Amino acid sequence: MTKAEIVAQIAQKTGIEKVAIQATVEEFMNVVKESLSEGENVYLRGFGSFIIKKRAEKTGRNISKNTTIIIPAHNIPSFKPAKTFVNDVKKSVK
Repeated sequence: MTKAEIVAQIAQKTGIEKVAIQATVEEFMNVVKESLSEGENVYLRGFGSFIIKKRAEKTGRNISKNTTIIIPAHNIPSFKPAKTFVNDVKKSVK
């Protein structure tokens, strides 16, 4: 499902204009990105959590050049679904 399909479906269910919903969805995504960029996790009860995972420094290999490289420690965004979310998906997907 794309962002446009999400906006269309919400507009159909609520009767609100697509432009307003588009702006709301865009701003929601911006707020989540800004919060994670500032090191703050986002928790949505019943849906899930957008969290920051810390990756340790590690040694990697460039197999085409046969050299060893150091991959520095870094943070990556991650999503952890809530238990109710996982259970709903398990029940509905066959």
